[in-house]
Amino acid sequence: MRQLAAYEKQKAELEKMGCSILAASVDTEEQARKVVQSQGLTYAVAYGLTRADGDAIGAWWGNRPPDGEYMQPAEFLIRRGGTVLASMYASGPVGRMAVDEVTRFVAGRERRRILLEQQDAGGRL
Repeated sequence: MRQLAAYEKQKAELEKMGCSILAASVDTEEQARKVVQSQGLTYAVAYGLTRADGDAIGAWWGNRPPDGEYMQPAEFLIRRGGTVLASMYASGPVGRMAVDEVTRFVAGRERRRILLEQQDAGGRL
């Protein structure tokens, strides 16, 4: 849950770069609402993902007694046009896209994009 709050703290900076944040969970609506409220989230949080949804994105599934089967996190950075630019698939408690790294990555890509647009406008590439 700390990860969700970290993204909330960086939301304004990410939005300045044209980014949107979306979280999705296997949680029920009630569970998702509790997380949203407890973390003060203002971005969209989908709930009720199914095994088929997880399989569609390639998420790893595990089995943790007594809870049973669960979906490990999968994270995606999707560029304009819907192409996956980066992804992270967890198979355990380690490995998440840290918001600071995502912000630096997007900022770097935006700087390069703007530079290329300026060069192209000047007739050079």
